[in-house]
Amino acid sequence: MSLTKSDKASIANIWSKIAPQAEALGTETLERLFLTFPQTKTYFPHFDLSPGSDQLKAHGSKVMGAIGDAVKNIDNVGSALSKLSELHAYNLRVDPVNFKFLNHCMLVTLAVHFPNDLTAETHAAWDKFLALVTAVLTEKYR
Repeated sequence: MSLTKSDKASIANIWSKIAPQAEALGTETLERLFLTFPQTKTYFPHFDLSPGSDQLKAHGSKVMGAIGDAVKNIDNVGSALSKLSELHAYNLRVDPVNFKFLNHCMLVTLAVHFPNDLTAETHAAWDKFLALVTAVLTEKYR
């Protein structure tokens, strides 16, 4: 799965708009994930999953931080997210399908907040990018 020069530019452009509000967007993405796919809550039994909770904000910030690391290292996402891949595969043992659910919820969140920026081409670029992130995060499962 290869990102074109145009894909990378689209990803960087939207990321520049996401970054200043990454925690809020990450929190909203997780809230949408838990509401839409309630089975994903099973990995967070120790969290206060009420909207806007401090734990959701902290984890939303972590999720967006990882996405930011992937954006900054877009030509070597595997290296940038290697430790996170190991954590999810060996310690947390998150069902890989949950990453796809998260990607969907993130794209919806981006569409809500950046409707004029998320053109069909940009949406496709982000979809490819998030699929790449998912592939990296799940590669240690094999």
